[in-house]
Order: sequence, then C-alpha cells, then structure tokens
Amino acid sequence: MTGPILAVRLRHLRRLLAAAPLFSLEAAHPTRTSSPTLNPTSVPPPRRRHLPISPARRLYSVHAVLPTHLQDERFAALSDRIYNAVMETAADSSEGTEASLDALGAELTTPLVADVLHRLRYEEKLAFRFFVWAFHQDGYEHEAATYNDVIDILSSTRYKARQFGVLCGVLDHMKRCRTRSVPVEDLLGILRAYTEKHLTHLRKLAKKRRVRMRTPPETDALNVLLDGFCKCGMVREAEAVFSRLKRKLLGNAETYNILFFGWCRARDPKKAMKVLEEMIQMKHPPESFTYNAAIDSFCSAGLVSEARELFEFMRTEGSTISSPTAKTYSIMIVALAKAGKMEECFELVSDMKKCGYMPDLLTYRDLIEGMCLVGKLDAAYRVSEEMTKAGFPLDIVTYNCFLKVLCSLQKADDALELCDRMIEGHCEPSVHTYNMLMVLFFEMGEPDRAINIWIEMDKRGCHRTVDTYETMIDGLFESGRTEDATALLDEVIDHGMKLSYKKFDAIMLRLSAVGNLGAIHRLSEHMRRFYNVAMSRRFAITQKKKSIGLRRK
Repeated sequence: MTGPILAVRLRHLRRLLAAAPLFSLEAAHPTRTSSPTLNPTSVPPPRRRHLPISPARRLYSVHAVLPTHLQDERFAALSDRIYNAVMETAADSSEGTEASLDALGAELTTPLVADVLHRLRYEEKLAFRFFVWAFHQDGYEHEAATYNDVIDILSSTRYKARQFGVLCGVLDHMKRCRTRSVPVEDLLGILRAYTEKHLTHLRKLAKKRRVRMRTPPETDALNVLLDGFCKCGMVREAEAVFSRLKRKLLGNAETYNILFFGWCRARDPKKAMKVLEEMIQMKHPPESFTYNAAIDSFCSAGLVSEARELFEFMRTEGSTISSPTAKTYSIMIVALAKAGKMEECFELVSDMKKCGYMPDLLTYRDLIEGMCLVGKLDAAYRVSEEMTKAGFPLDIVTYNCFLKVLCSLQKADDALELCDRMIEGHCEPSVHTYNMLMVLFFEMGEPDRAINIWIEMDKRGCHRTVDTYETMIDGLFESGRTEDATALLDEVIDHGMKLSYKKFDAIMLRLSAVGNLGAIHRLSEHMRRFYNVAMSRRFAITQKKKSIGLRRK
C-alpha cells in the first residue's frame, strides 16, 4: 500500500507546485462552497498544463471587482483563449463549442468565468452557451454573482427579455435553491408563473375570438424556453427538457416545429426526421411552411441530398395541407441547379409543370444564376429562352445575373457580348452593370478598358453614382494612375458627393502614401461636412467589434 499512497501524494504535491501562481484565486473567495463531484470516490484528475503567455491587459467585470494580483499575463492569456474558442465556434452547435473549450484544458475560477461572460455580453446566445459548459465542469461551481451576470446578459433589452425570460426564471431558481437541476414540479411552476405574467395576450386573443385552447397555458412558456435553447444552438438540451416534461405537459405543433427547426439549423437531418415522425404520430400534421423551411435550411447548409429525401417524404407521406407547393419546387430546383445536378433539376421542372405549377420570375432568375455558377452557360441560355416563352421577358435584373457570373469567371468577351445582346433586346444597361464591368477590367489589370466603360456611360446617358466614383478611384489607385484618381477625387468634391467612411479612410491612406498633402486637405475639408469626430469614433469602434466577431451577419 506504500507505493500507491506515495504516488498519490507526489501527484498532489506536483499539482500544488504547478498551481502556485493561481492558488490565490481560491483564497480570494474563502466563503465559496465546494461543488459536489459526480464521483466522490474517484481520485481528482491532475491539473492541466497552463497556456502560453500573451501580453497583459486590464480585466473588468460587472459584479466581481478583480484584485490586482489576478491581472497577470497568464490569466489574461487564458481568458483570451477561452473567448477566442467561443467566438470561433459561434456558427456551430453547442457540441462544437464544448469540444473546443474542452481541448483548452482550462482550470476555471469564478473571476475567470466572470471576465469571459463580460466580454461576451453583446452575444447573449454565446454567453449562455459558455455558461452552461462551465456549469458542467468538475471542480467548479457557479456563484451567485455569476448567475446575476448571465441573467443580466439574457434580459438586458426588451427583446431579450421576451426571448429568454423563462430561462432567466430557471436560472434564478437554480441560484436560490443551489441545485444543478430543476425538479419537474418546480419547472412546471416556473412555466405557469411566466405564462400568467408575460403570455396573457395569447389567452385574451383566444377568448376574444372564441377559440378553445386545447393545450395548457404552460405549453406556451415551454415553447419560449425551447426556442431560447435552440437559438443558442443547444438543441440537445431543449430536447432533454421536453423529454422530462412529456408525461405531465404535452407539447403542441409549435413545440415540435421548434425542435424540428433546431435540428435543421444544427445540420442533423436524422434527428430532424425523427422529430417530424413523432410530430405526425402525435396527430400534429406538418404544414407546407414547415417542410419548405426545413428544405431551405438543408439546401443552405449544402445538404442537398438530405433536402431531396425530405422532399420525397413530403410527396409520399405528406397530407393534403403539406403537399409540395410551387415554393417547394422552386427551392429544390434552385438548390439542385447550384449543386450542378442538372438532370435532376430538369426532371423536377418537368414534374412541377405536370402538377400544374409554373416557375415564377424569381425561380427562373435563381435557376439561371445557379446554372451559371456551375459553368452551365448553354443550359442557362436555354432556360432564359424558356423564360421568355413563359411570358417573362428578360429584364435588367436577369441580365445582371448572367453578367455577375461571367465577371466572377473573368470572361470579359462573353460579358461584353451579353451587354450587346442586352442593348439589342431594348434593355438599357444599369449603373450596376457598368460597375461590374469596371471592377472586372481592373481585376484583370486592364485599366484602359475600364476607362472605356466609364466613357460609354457618358455616351448612353447613364448617371454615375457614388459607388461608380469609388470603384473608379480605387481601381486607378491600384493601377498606379494616381493623377487620374486625384482628378476624379476633385470631381467628387466639386459635385458635393458623400463618400462612405470606409472608402474615405482608404483613400486618405493612399494619399498619405504618395504624399499628396493638398488632396488630403481638400478631401478632409469636404468630408467634414458629412462626418464629425463622434461619428468617426463610433465607426472605428464598430469596425473593431466586427473584426473580433462581436457583430456577425
């Protein structure tokens, strides 16, 4: 027995030595209670290696005032690594975020979690995702201040209060009762209280229209809770909550729709189909809108084969109200065209016509663009001819769809030929058409041909916009024709045009590089009419937030 005991003591001594710089974190919170371990008889795992050192920065938190000795380089580096891991997996599901965070091997403390939550305060969904991950880590337990932080984040605006209101009630219950899970009866009470306080308008509307509500009031609050989980990418947690409440609280069609769309966004078609089958078994027939949204989600995620399977399921197993509509066919046709599956695409177009549906103008446009993207220009031209026969003459938007793809492929001759066909068909090119051609020639390193397009705009009487001037000035600077670019810049100033602040900043950098102080002075005086110091500072802050991912599309 001496050998194993000695080995355990040596491991314990190594952990103490490795954690010496951070040992004061525990001493800073002497009143904190230790969290219950999942397996009390097991030996605690050894502490993981600390992360590389990065430059120090000052730390802030809403509720916790961090001591000075915590603002060391290792603490800042660890907070940066955790924050970057969360932001890099923002578009993924919660499983991706958990895997990325687990790979860091971070030793969590209350100040560290508070600092990361503070940095995620503008991204309430990601903040809650990190909060839940930290909640399940061994050797760490959230304190009351951390619960207050995440509740403030989830309910900081009126919109978030509606979206995450019931979730805040659940977190508040866990904080007060010091529990790691909410009993079913208590959860039902929270849902009931939230319904009576915040969802009264639903019952009032049903009473006014004399509609009998077949579901209990708590179901509406349950849907809000599940929707909050799914929008955070935590579909598994949402399904786990619903599974616990199934026996005492039946869901309605909206409940299954929320879970169904959640799995669609998580790109898990098998789980989505399982929810769909259960929805049908529970006598909640899905509507066409449900199928259309799911098919669109699968196609947007690149899961065209799964979308096709769902489409076939819709055709064979769907009811009268859920049979494929013209919109359903359009979504599938465009997705197949963009995936390069032309035979299936034309087959579906033929099937669509047999069902009495005719492609609309938007379907034709998307179909043409999809065919062009995969290089099927001949097929796209055939579709354009069919589009004309169907009573949809080619307009400027359709021509620009062709032109956009030709320019992206840098097929300059084909693009100019298309413009000639456009003019022959009595369709006048738009300013967007000329802008795309100018960008094409500048990218090809042919500024003279771009200038010819500029002159052609004058001949055809096409009015230039600010975007046209910005494109031309930027292209001339890139081509080394600084004098021509400066001359156009003087024209912008004379016409009193307002450049975008981003383009204005780029032009100022170029003028500084060539040392044209006169042009810098003239442009600064001109732009001062449109922008002030406060506006420029706000723009700079916004751009910085975008660069670090705080504001996504």
